[in-house]
Amino acid sequence: MAVGGGRVRLSGSRLAVVVCIAEGLSVLGFSTVPALLPTFLEDWNLSGTEAGWMTGVYFAGYMAVVPVLVSLTDRVDPRRIYFFGAVVSIASSLGFALFVEGFWGALAFRALGGVGLAGTYMPGLKALTDHVPERMRSRAVAFYTASLSIGFALSFLLSGEIAAALDWRWAFALVAIGPAIALLVFQVLVPPSEPHHLSAAPGALLDFRPVLRNRAAMGYVLAYGAHNWELFAARSWIVTFLVFSQGLQAPGTWGIAWSATALAALINVVALPASVLGNEAAVKFGRRRVLTIVMGASALVAAVSGFSAPLPFVLVVAVALLYSLTISADSASLTAGAVEAATPGQRGATMAVHSFIGFGGGFVGPLVFGMMLDMAGGRDSQLAWGVAFAGLGLVIALGPVFLAVFHRPPKKN
Repeated sequence: MAVGGGRVRLSGSRLAVVVCIAEGLSVLGFSTVPALLPTFLEDWNLSGTEAGWMTGVYFAGYMAVVPVLVSLTDRVDPRRIYFFGAVVSIASSLGFALFVEGFWGALAFRALGGVGLAGTYMPGLKALTDHVPERMRSRAVAFYTASLSIGFALSFLLSGEIAAALDWRWAFALVAIGPAIALLVFQVLVPPSEPHHLSAAPGALLDFRPVLRNRAAMGYVLAYGAHNWELFAARSWIVTFLVFSQGLQAPGTWGIAWSATALAALINVVALPASVLGNEAAVKFGRRRVLTIVMGASALVAAVSGFSAPLPFVLVVAVALLYSLTISADSASLTAGAVEAATPGQRGATMAVHSFIGFGGGFVGPLVFGMMLDMAGGRDSQLAWGVAFAGLGLVIALGPVFLAVFHRPPKKN
């Protein structure tokens, strides 16, 4: 580490740590709605579909702006985009705390939070990959992606504990401190991108046709869409599912007095080593091979997860932990694969498409999960939970299909 030009200069590894910490802090508002969803379901008398909208609209906000914001990182310093995203994230959490009285207000401020994530997640990754040596890039991407799991876990834990001690409005207000710290850290410690990192390939800002023609990259992009469908549906509904399972247990059963949000935080924490180790395995044994195995295993665990609710609660938690491992083991590897497959000068555009399609799955997944709960009998039905989770298994099973189809070279006429 050195100081020059009034700015701290960090080595590649130290910069990666700083950026990962900032990213974990920037998403402290992510899990507030999923963590407190049982409260909103009761207080606002929401259906499963309405609850799905509340959790999924976050990603609709993300999708609305991510093509522009991430594509701009090929042309302007990513730190400027990150600054905007962090400020919007702060406004989202504070606005929810101060102004939301029901479903429609929640939709508006939740969507605003997605806009904030679009300004921090991939722009932060672009800033990181601009400054780490190429030999470190895949591993840096893995740790950066995994750092989200720590942020999500802290968000679950803090939201639940603050709401229990004070109320849900205080939970939203206090988690806004996270992106505020992230903004400060990022602006002070992350250096500006050099001009050669901002040399976009020729073409219009939102011309994504070259990316769509990149078959290798698009295989990872579409598989990432399936991954995020599964990931964010499971994370959006995990607290509500654990509360449902606790309600089925006999008095005195192990774990029924535990906070469902604390358990959700633990379930999210195991995602970090799973994501990192999944990418390491992909580098060593072959990316497509490892991803196919991981996604297949996740589909199998999803098929039984919802039906586990009436089992002894220790088994319910064990299945949830296993499912978190399989869900997350492909995350970093998919993103690293897309980054590596990107055409030089189009990394930002490739990441924009990757994010748009990936988080499109994040938008649809929680919503469809809630709709399936309603159609199969409601959130008080054991069958409905089994069907909804099994649906996630069908979606993630498409991931290996996308990787196989798009890996093949196009047929010549």
